[in-house]
Amino acid sequence: MNKQFPRTTVGGVSMPRMLIGTNWLLGYSHTGAAADRGIREKYRKPEDFYPVLNAYLENGIDAVMGPISTTQLCLEAIRYAEEKSGKKLIIIDTPGMNVDDSPAACAEANAVIKHSAEIGSTFCLIHHYSAEQLVNKNKQNITRLPDYLAMIRDAGLIPGLSAHMPELITYSDANGYDVETYIQIFNCMGFLMQIEVESVARIIHNAKKPVMTIKPMAAGRCTPFVGLNFNWAVLRDCDMITVGAGSEAEAREDIEISLAALERRAPDLAARSSPMAQKILGH
Repeated sequence: MNKQFPRTTVGGVSMPRMLIGTNWLLGYSHTGAAADRGIREKYRKPEDFYPVLNAYLENGIDAVMGPISTTQLCLEAIRYAEEKSGKKLIIIDTPGMNVDDSPAACAEANAVIKHSAEIGSTFCLIHHYSAEQLVNKNKQNITRLPDYLAMIRDAGLIPGLSAHMPELITYSDANGYDVETYIQIFNCMGFLMQIEVESVARIIHNAKKPVMTIKPMAAGRCTPFVGLNFNWAVLRDCDMITVGAGSEAEAREDIEISLAALERRAPDLAARSSPMAQKILGH
């Protein structure tokens, strides 16, 4: 039997501390159009996703993050995995929405949130592209955010914020907004982070709610061993890491590295291949 991944609690919901990322399944490589296209060619049908999703599920990692309510293929892949595995996936939906200050835009945003509820999401975290349009650095608040959070609560969902901009965490906490969790970029390379790694680490440690970190391997710019060990060493016990994988084998490798980091042991991994391997390198 596979080892079950450690868990935390977010908004009263039991959650695995590792979350399933979807960029490497949906074609968002952060490297280039060719890589994006290669991912999409590999994952064309719901059943193509199953080996990767099942690798996580077998280890008790049963929460998936992404723009799921607005990406039909991803939703179909989740439904397929649930039916075939007999296990339920917790959906952390990150929909973008129109946040213009008008009745029509408000109605449009509410429809997006209601659709998130209709597909069975548990969490609705306003996508950073939308949420960051509301940030007022001068007043240190997030204009009209409570309106959208109320819509999320009214739809029966747990509200949160996707915060590429770290101010979203500090302003939300300072103003007491009804937010149960945050998504924040965090990796050892500072990739896509708007301020220094040390400053973001401090913000995460001071956050009043659990933080779901993303891009731990800087979208492939550092190895899983380095990226995952750094994040697990720095984060709090209540925080999570969102880990995307491009194959079943990569998912299992990332899980083993993460379990080893949390258990303070060496991971059980095969050595890297090399055309001129040296014995001293452990090949």
